[in-house]
Amino acid sequence: MSPSTEAPPTNGGDHADPQTPQPGLEPGPKKLLRVAAVGDLHVAEAHVRPHRELFQAVHEDADVLCLCGDLTNHGTRREVEILLEDIADCRIPIVGVLGNHEHECGHPEAVHHALCEAGVKMLSGEAYEIEGVGFAGGKGFVGGFGRYMLSPFGEASIKAFVQEAIEDANAIENSIRTLRTERSVVVLHYSPVVDTVMGEPPEIHAFLGSSRLGETIDRYDNVSLVVHGHAHRGAPEGRTHKGVPVYNVALPVLRTLGDTPYRVFEV
Repeated sequence: MSPSTEAPPTNGGDHADPQTPQPGLEPGPKKLLRVAAVGDLHVAEAHVRPHRELFQAVHEDADVLCLCGDLTNHGTRREVEILLEDIADCRIPIVGVLGNHEHECGHPEAVHHALCEAGVKMLSGEAYEIEGVGFAGGKGFVGGFGRYMLSPFGEASIKAFVQEAIEDANAIENSIRTLRTERSVVVLHYSPVVDTVMGEPPEIHAFLGSSRLGETIDRYDNVSLVVHGHAHRGAPEGRTHKGVPVYNVALPVLRTLGDTPYRVFEV
C-alpha cells in the first residue's frame, strides 16, 4: 500500500448517534469531542515518512486520534521506529489497538510497549477518558457473523480457537464496563458486524471479525461509536443489532471516500 501524502481538512465530521445512558453514568462536558480514526497504515521498512503529513495535520480537524491496528506490515522493530517517527509530530492524544499484522513477527508485546512509551494510549482491556468521552476496546478476533459464527463444537483445536475469541471479547467487555462516561468510543481492529465487511469475498468474512464483538458492545448503552479497520475492501458504515453506528476506517476504504486519510466523528 502506498503511503499517504496529504491530509486536507474534513467537511465537518460525522455525528455519532447517542445511546440511552446507563444509570450512574457521568454526563461529562456538553461540548462534542472531535474523534479522528484510521487503520491499516501498514508501515513497511522501505517507507520514508509515509504518514508524516497525516500526523502533522490531524490536530486541525480533531481532538483525539484513534489508530485501528495494522499500523505496520510485520511488526518489526524498524517498521515501528518509522511509525513512531511520524507519530512524534501528532499534537493531539492518540488511542490505539494492535492489528493482526503486529503479531506477524511474534513480538506484539514489544510493539505495544513501544507505542505506549511514545505516549499512545493502547487498548487491550484498558479504558481511558479524554475530555469527558470514554475510550475502550482492543484488537478483537475472528469467528464469523450471525448464524455462521463458529461455535465450540468438535475438535479440541476448534474449541481452543473459539475460546480465544471468547476471552478476547471478555477483555473488551471489561474495558467498556469500567467506563462511567455517557459517551464512549469502542476502538477495534476486527469488525463487530457483517455490514462493514460486505464487499470482501464471502469466503473470508469469518476471518474479518465476529458477531461476538457486536453482542458485547450491545450490552452497554453508553457506546456512541465503534471504529475498526482490517477489511480493506469492506463497506464504510454499518450498525450493531442495537443500532450503534460502526465505521470501517481502514485506509484503503477511506481512499474510496476522498483524499483525507482519516475520518472525523463528533461524539
